[in-house]
Amino acid sequence: MAAEVLGLLADRTRLALLEHLAGGEADVTTLTEACGVARPSVSQHLARLRLADLVTTRKEGRRVIYALRHGHIRRLVDEALRSADHRLGDLPPHD
Repeated sequence: MAAEVLGLLADRTRLALLEHLAGGEADVTTLTEACGVARPSVSQHLARLRLADLVTTRKEGRRVIYALRHGHIRRLVDEALRSADHRLGDLPPHD
């Protein structure tokens, strides 16, 4: 199960979606704008995250609102991004 979750996080778009959702609920339009990815692609990635039980949905009129299912997903995403930032800080400068 852990390998499946980490595999889902290995995709840039899904990681960006989860990072945005860590800040609170959002609909597909908001997530599309935040991630700069085409709406159909965002919808497909959200469907995979929902099927993996990482995000929840609720209806608000005609809109579907997405949210992280668990706080530990938020912590996992935060740690992954912090680790990447730390590694980038260790790289030698370019000329």
